[in-house]
Amino acid sequence: MMELINHLSLGFGVAFTPINLTYAFVGCLLGTLIGVLPGIGPLATIAMLLPATYGLPPVSALIMLAGIYYGAQYGGSTTAILVNLPGEASSVVTVIDGYQMARQGRAGPALAAAGLGSFFAGCVGTLVLAAFAVPLTELAFMFGAAEYFSLMVLGLIGAVVLASGSLLKAFGMILLGLLLGMVGTDVNSGVARFSFDIPELTDGIGFIVIAMGLFGYGEIISNLGKHESEREVFIARVQGLLPSRQDFKRMVPAVLRGTALGSVLGILPGGGAVMAAFAAYTLEKKTSLQPGEVPFGQGNIRGVAAPESANNAASQTSFIPLLTLGIPPNAVMALMVGAMTIHNIQPGPQVMTSNPELFWGLIASMWIGNAMLIVLNLPLIGIWIKLLSVPYRWLFPAIVLFCAIGVYSTNNSTWDVWMVGLFGVIGYVFIKLGMEPAPLLLGFILGPMMEENLRRALLLSRGDWSVLLTRPLSASLLALAALLLLTVLLPSIKKKREEAFVEA
Repeated sequence: MMELINHLSLGFGVAFTPINLTYAFVGCLLGTLIGVLPGIGPLATIAMLLPATYGLPPVSALIMLAGIYYGAQYGGSTTAILVNLPGEASSVVTVIDGYQMARQGRAGPALAAAGLGSFFAGCVGTLVLAAFAVPLTELAFMFGAAEYFSLMVLGLIGAVVLASGSLLKAFGMILLGLLLGMVGTDVNSGVARFSFDIPELTDGIGFIVIAMGLFGYGEIISNLGKHESEREVFIARVQGLLPSRQDFKRMVPAVLRGTALGSVLGILPGGGAVMAAFAAYTLEKKTSLQPGEVPFGQGNIRGVAAPESANNAASQTSFIPLLTLGIPPNAVMALMVGAMTIHNIQPGPQVMTSNPELFWGLIASMWIGNAMLIVLNLPLIGIWIKLLSVPYRWLFPAIVLFCAIGVYSTNNSTWDVWMVGLFGVIGYVFIKLGMEPAPLLLGFILGPMMEENLRRALLLSRGDWSVLLTRPLSASLLALAALLLLTVLLPSIKKKREEAFVEA
């Protein structure tokens, strides 16, 4: 305990310098500002603003990027509630009840519930990160390539189990993601594969291209396919910005449940924040409605508070595998790996010992960032509402334009802009077929890492596949994955799972 306090005091000493406080504030502000724009989530925001951190000292750069991350994450919930467009994957569930609340003129309480829930969960998530960092770093030294591979298999199976809709569709989406992740250049031989002699494909397909296409453009095409009366984006009738006492009474237990779930699920590789949001929403629907409470899917405040708390807690604890194991559990953390590499920092267990100022300074800055977000956002809710009460005929070309600029700016490539358009059409088809794109994204991120670790494990064992089962840690992770899969295939559990995801 004493050791933890010493570490945190070192961290706060680093984070409370005027320069780092300024960068944390700039990160939160920029993240929220761009995150509020529909179709541009944390991933695109960080990718667009990454070059701005090149000239900064390493600690300041990472503090600013972390600020951008949770600022954009927060902004994503704003667009989900107001425009029915999830800013990013983990806001997909917030849309269900948040948008209904906005339509009923209760956008203020919905946004306040998201903000307060996020703040509490973020603080708890950071505390979990600080407490578990040291023991997990020690555990990380026991992991080899086989263990990493098995850990990712477990993450993907977890993603299938917690994806909404049919298991078969979720499996199909994960496989499609894994296949798309194989496009590019073979890691070991350097030979281009599945690139069809197109030079732009030798580097693989960009994650931002797929994410923006499936979520941003797919949603827009789907909206344009509806009659104008159905795609009313936002009814700008907002009465009162703060939740009522009754709302608070319902919110508090939901926030606590969401925070606990998110803190645990964020650690799993494979989009912890997405899984956490879905799981928290499912859990709330399992919790019986109180007398006079609105049903889920019709504007229940618990349906906003729980997933938002869960995805924020998960986004803080997802730093755990990055900082302790060196594995980015989601695409945003993969960009963080890129940022660390640019500043000559090798992510992994050695960061804590070789660069304690950076490690603990980043953790301390998360508390400061969360406080800044509340101070920044609650008074600005009125401005976001005005900003987004724009008619859809003006809004959708602006979203398309911002997405195109965001995609173009990451690689300065027009090819990426065309690819986003293609994935937008594919995303629309998925919406029509009732298929959830989140598992595809997880498969796409984890696929190349799984392949690399599997090949490394096989190389070390001279091609002997039994290495995955003879190493105790690897075998137990695979057994856990198999158990999870068997459990969810049991008829009674399968039926309950389908009921849980009826509206999600």
